[in-house]
Amino acid sequence: MKGKICVVTGANSGIGFATAKALAGQGARVLLLCRSQEKGQRALKEIRSQTGNDQLELHLVDLASQSRIREVGAAIRESYPVVDVLVNNAGTWISERTFTDKGIEKVFAVNHLAYVLLTHMLYPSLQQAPDARIVNLASDNHYNTKMHFEDLYLSKNYHGLRSYAQSKLGNVMFTIELDRRKPHEHISVNAVQPGLVHTDIGLKDTNWLHALAWKVRRTFWKSKSPDEGAATSIFLASSPEAQGQSGQYWDNCRSKPPAENAQDVEQTARLWEISLELCEIDNFFE
Repeated sequence: MKGKICVVTGANSGIGFATAKALAGQGARVLLLCRSQEKGQRALKEIRSQTGNDQLELHLVDLASQSRIREVGAAIRESYPVVDVLVNNAGTWISERTFTDKGIEKVFAVNHLAYVLLTHMLYPSLQQAPDARIVNLASDNHYNTKMHFEDLYLSKNYHGLRSYAQSKLGNVMFTIELDRRKPHEHISVNAVQPGLVHTDIGLKDTNWLHALAWKVRRTFWKSKSPDEGAATSIFLASSPEAQGQSGQYWDNCRSKPPAENAQDVEQTARLWEISLELCEIDNFFE
């Protein structure tokens, strides 16, 4: 990975931190996209200390803000005409239905639309890499839901986990549809199931009951460490064995069939068009 440019969102903790650390350990220049200056700087220093790699950059971005994603994406593209790896890792789940400044339900915005918009912003640099790789962090939760096209923001029956599951289905559908539409064969895009990982995702924006349930689940169920949870993301981002693999859903470094509705051509195309409209994208590949 020496000389390669890797962008990782949510890189200050959990799976994102483990992914950024591993890529830095292989010699890549890693751009850490984080929401918090303090946490981002702490992660940068820790990765530098553990890997000896000083080719690290911190970029601050709130993935709920489309304007900020555009600013950061444009800045990266200007500094790096070639980007080799994009890991769309950051995610959230929120107990109470919350909206962005554009009136979009926040879990859908952060977990799905941010993947779409950041990939669009960096696509010109990705297409310049000889072996570009896009990795989208999804979840097996996508098997347990559908895309609620008539009520994407779940106004009639909102629950944090229901919203989270729908957003993860969106990740898989976006991966499959992007693979179907992309005009460049040397760009691969894959979705990843990290498994149950011992992270704080269920503690940040949840009520006390959901936070307690997450603590119990990650403590008493067999959960992976962040390093273990990041293994498939790292494999897809860096392994020669993954070169040319695209449009697939991966678990423990092996591909497996995603949910049937994630493979439905009409549904994935419909979500693609809705996503581009919500992100105000005219042409995804330009």
